[in-house]
Amino acid sequence: MMERKVRLSTVNPFITCYICKGYLVDSTTITECLHTFCKSCIVKYLEEKNNCPKCDIEIHQSYPLNYISFDRTMQDIVYKLVPNLQEKEKQRMLEFYRKRGLPVPSVVGFDENNSECNKTPSQEQQEDDDHHRSDEQVNICLECRTPTLKNLKRRFLRVSSQATITHLKKFVALKLYNSISRFMEVDILCNEEILGKDHTLKFVAVTRWRSKDTPLLLHYRQRVADL
Repeated sequence: MMERKVRLSTVNPFITCYICKGYLVDSTTITECLHTFCKSCIVKYLEEKNNCPKCDIEIHQSYPLNYISFDRTMQDIVYKLVPNLQEKEKQRMLEFYRKRGLPVPSVVGFDENNSECNKTPSQEQQEDDDHHRSDEQVNICLECRTPTLKNLKRRFLRVSSQATITHLKKFVALKLYNSISRFMEVDILCNEEILGKDHTLKFVAVTRWRSKDTPLLLHYRQRVADL
């Protein structure tokens, strides 16, 4: 099967900031409407306004900055699509701090004294063992929807917002069947709607669950095709 090449200009409208018109840097998404901007752009904008600059929806009357979050997936996409953007952005930030005689934050990381450049294997292993605990977390409640399956002993979970429905299906399959490989036999639902396997919990919480004060309620059942 032949691969279809797509020009960068074709996807530019989806990976550029509506405010500054440049490529997204520190992609930050408004949770109410899912529009994404550069972090510096949207933070500065929301210091004086409380609506989305693109669709004009009110984010929050008093605390709009509480309803934006870093979008790691979008930023990874931008860096993969735009050649050398990540390298150039880090160099630009490094130059900014050096000109002003300010200490370089570790997130920029290019000088030889930077801890990011001098990590030992054990330090890198510790980061791998973090298991996404540093991610934004989502509280969920997993309940059984069919009498043919047993209830989970632990219904309430706190997991990374970047976890997908597939991750949950594998978790349920492990608990019910003692086999992750049977995850295809499980459906996950929210508000009676079967959720797509690639949906992140952040996406589900924002688009399907409007209650901010209660855990995201999800149901699991045997796959409909198998009933």
